This record gives sequence, C-alpha cells and structure tokens, in this order.
Amino acid sequence: MMKRLLLSIALLQAVVFTMACTNFIVGKKASADGSVICSYNADSYGAFMWLYHYPAAKHAKGEMRKIYEWDTNKYLGEIPEAAETWNVIGNINEWQVTIGETTYGGREEMVDSTGIIDYGSLIYIALQRSKTAREAITVMTTLAETYGYCSEGETFTLCDPDEAWILEMQGCGADRKISKERVVWVARRIPDDAICGHANQSRIGRFPLKDKQNVLYSKNVVKYARKMGWYEGKDEDFSWKNAYAFPDFSGRRICDARVWSFFNHHVSGMERYLPWALGKDKDAEDMPLWVIPDKKVSVQDVMNDMRDHYEGTPLAIDSTDIGGGIWQMPYRPTPLYYKVDGKKYFNERPTSTQQTAWTYVSQMRSWMPRQVGGCFWFGNDDPNMVAYTPIYCSMTVQPTCYNTPGADEVTFSLENAYWVENWVSNMVYPRYSLLFPSLKQVRDSLQQAYFSQQPHIEAKAMALQPDAMQQMLNEYSVNQAQQMLACWKQLAFHLVVKYNDMTVKPEENGVFKRNEHGLGATVKRPGFPTPYARQLIKQAGDRYSVPE
Repeated sequence: MMKRLLLSIALLQAVVFTMACTNFIVGKKASADGSVICSYNADSYGAFMWLYHYPAAKHAKGEMRKIYEWDTNKYLGEIPEAAETWNVIGNINEWQVTIGETTYGGREEMVDSTGIIDYGSLIYIALQRSKTAREAITVMTTLAETYGYCSEGETFTLCDPDEAWILEMQGCGADRKISKERVVWVARRIPDDAICGHANQSRIGRFPLKDKQNVLYSKNVVKYARKMGWYEGKDEDFSWKNAYAFPDFSGRRICDARVWSFFNHHVSGMERYLPWALGKDKDAEDMPLWVIPDKKVSVQDVMNDMRDHYEGTPLAIDSTDIGGGIWQMPYRPTPLYYKVDGKKYFNERPTSTQQTAWTYVSQMRSWMPRQVGGCFWFGNDDPNMVAYTPIYCSMTVQPTCYNTPGADEVTFSLENAYWVENWVSNMVYPRYSLLFPSLKQVRDSLQQAYFSQQPHIEAKAMALQPDAMQQMLNEYSVNQAQQMLACWKQLAFHLVVKYNDMTVKPEENGVFKRNEHGLGATVKRPGFPTPYARQLIKQAGDRYSVPE
C-alpha cells in the first residue's frame, strides 16, 4: 500500500499542465439581464481540478504567504500577506469579482525565471485582495512589478458587476543586466454594450494611450519593445500583440478561431473576418478586439457558446470523415499537430474539447445583494458533456463532489464529479451520435431545472438576514451539485446498459422494455452510419462486397 502511495505522489509531482483555455466576456449592456458575464474553459491535458475555496481571513502584521506555481506546485518564494483577505469560491470572490485567463506564450526570452509570482497565483491572490476588477488589475500588476512574473505571456479576464476588462502581461526576462524592469502589461476595459473573447492568442493590438478611464498600461509598455528592437514606429501606432506575441497561423486558426466562432453566434457579417480565423491568408483583415452583438446575450447563450464545435461554419469538424470514427465524433485526439510521411497537419481546435478539466460561466449582478448577485455556474469536464451547477459567491463550503477526499489525477472516485463526468463523457466520445442524445437529455433537463428555480431561490434568499442568506445559499448550491452527481451516476449506468456491445436496448419513458416473458426486449443493431459505411467501402474496395 505504501509503495503504491509513494508511486502516486511521484506521478503527481511529475505532472506539468499545459493550459490551453478559452474566455468569453459579455458587458452588462450586452447581456439579456444586465449582468456582466464571463466564461472559462480550462483545457489542461491531464489536470485534475476541483472547486477552490479560500475563506475570508485577517492576517497579523509580518505574516508571509508562500507561493507555489499553480501548474506544477513548485515552491517559488513568499510575499507579505494582506491584512485582510476576502472569501473566494472557484474563480469568484464575495464581492462578485471574477478572474479567468488564457496563456498565449509570446516571446520566450521575456519569461523571467527569477520571478516568484506565476499567473495562477496572481489570480487567486487578486481575488482574495480585490473588491473590483480595477483593483484586481492594480493588485496583480503591482505584485508582478515588485516580485517578478515567472510565467509566459498571459491574457487575464477581470470582471465585476459593473465592468469587464482584459489584462495582458509578460515578464521582461531573467537577465537584470539587460533589463532592470520586471514586467510589461496593458489592460483595456470592454465597452458595456460589447462582447469579447480570447483563447491563447494575445488580443490587444493598438490602444489609445490617453484614455486613462478605459486603458491602463505599464510605463515601459512601448519603451521596452523599442529597447529590444521589436518596434520602431510612433507610440500611438504601437500594437501590443504585434510586438510581443505576433498572431501567426497557430495563433489565428488554433486560437482566434474560437473567438471568431463566439462572435459569429451573436453578430451578423462575421464572414468578413473568416480569412483571419482560417489563418492561411497573411494579408487577412484583423479581427476586432470586441464586437456589438445583434441582440442581448444570456447566460444560457454563453453556456452554449462554450459547447461549440464550429457547427455550421467552414471550420466545422467533418464528423463524416474517418477522423470522427464510426459514430461521427466532433472531437479529435491531441496533440494538435501531427506528421504523415514528412508533411505536417493539424486538428481543428473548437471551444468544446475533451481535455477541459473544469469550466465556468460567471454571472455578476449589481442590483442584488452581493451574496446573491454573483452566481458562478461550474462544471467539472468538457462543457458539452456537463450541466453547469450554481455556486453562489458567498459560499463558505465546497460540495463534496467538487472537493472529494482521496480523489486526484490518478485516483478514481465515484463520489467525485470530475471522475464520474469523465467516465460518462469517455463512453460517449467514441460513440457520439449514438450516445450523446441520452447525455444531452439529462444535461439539458438539469440545466433547465436550475434556471427555472433561480428566481424563486434568489428571492427567498434576499428576504433573509445575511447570515441566514449565506447558509441557505450554501445548502442550495451543495444540494444541486450533489444531485447532479447522483443523476450522472444514473446516466452512466443507463448508458452501459442501453448501449452494451454496440447495440441499443429499446426503452419507453426511461424504462427498458421487456418481452412478454419478462426478458429484456430484442436489441436494435444500428450498424454503420451511412456516411461512415461509404468511407469504409471507398477504402476497402470490393473486399467486403457480397457476390450477387
């Protein structure tokens, strides 16, 4: 037993997670209910994720905080703790501030290996220390400038009930002889009537240097690029992404295409920027940082956007080709690039992908008491394969299914949402067209129930005193998460029985049929879908033809 435990620890210590994520942002005047909305898919290639919780606390003078790199758990150093920190559940705090990210990399020589603050630590420290998105920007940039930023180029989403921002940041290298500066950054406020997104490609291009209300930046934002020989033009013509993270084919087709598809769901005329998203035309018109939606965007809309596979666009994964398998799977295996006979190819990278470890859609509402106004809709797998459950920003407890003792990257647990949801989704992926309708029915039924309950639950909570309100929301959110897990277990059992051995057991109103003698009814044998059968015969020729 001890040998097995030590092996598990060694495996965990060896894991390095490559984050490849997606954030969508909706301003308060662009949303259907007046809330600020932002979303996040954490595509982590093997990470086991849970619902974080940092309780509010007061800290003694001189108390220090140890910093561990979020991706690797490597100890980086320590910084002074704040006198007071706020309650954080997931990626939202008690003031409804929400922070997400996507890594874009940028210039390798800008990574500061001597820094002791990484991007993940910045997120959760800022959430504990900030009452607004603007304050979070100040916290994050001050920490990076003081202690050094050791991660690659990063785009952060920072939202509160009134404002939405994106912040892009990179280090200034490890060699202090070359640069005494520690970090370079720029932040832009997203207009209230606009939507925005980023997905591992730097998105901020030119920005108005004199708009102090909507644009913030480090003093060296242009100067550093000039010193390094990466920019020679006028200050007002400076483009952050062109200098620090130029959008090449990968940055456009693999990353910006996700943003293009999000915009395309809500804005007519996005065909204009399709050449940019396709990535092969070097002279294509650049896609704007934000767009104004044709109609208001709801929380449910954003959830569906996070489940996108480029359906109905030229980027749509062809589920009828051999890559989709027999049952037309709109997913492809990683890595993104592969070679055949010396030639390089790529897989499309839609927003919904199998390696998502956790996902959220955060809803921030200024007109409600903050304990109720922040609803953090959370899922523990690919968003296409989960029902988001409501987690209120005032929560001081974690549902057991999102924080299961003993469960980790290499330890399965039937009490853990990550593992049960992955168990189900990995049954569905290879038999997608056959099994997904059953999953979707359960997913959408739960999601609809949560939204239909929301007005009643929130009205009831707002009628209570703060302590009773918090207790009620704790209990409600925990119960919904645990109910979801129970439903997902039943779904798993149902899928195993219904689709056993590539057949389909008939059912009626959720009950499997039996014959007149009490045995299970005769199964259906669906065989090959016609598109796949055509591909098979095309490849096999007459090998399987039956003589006439």
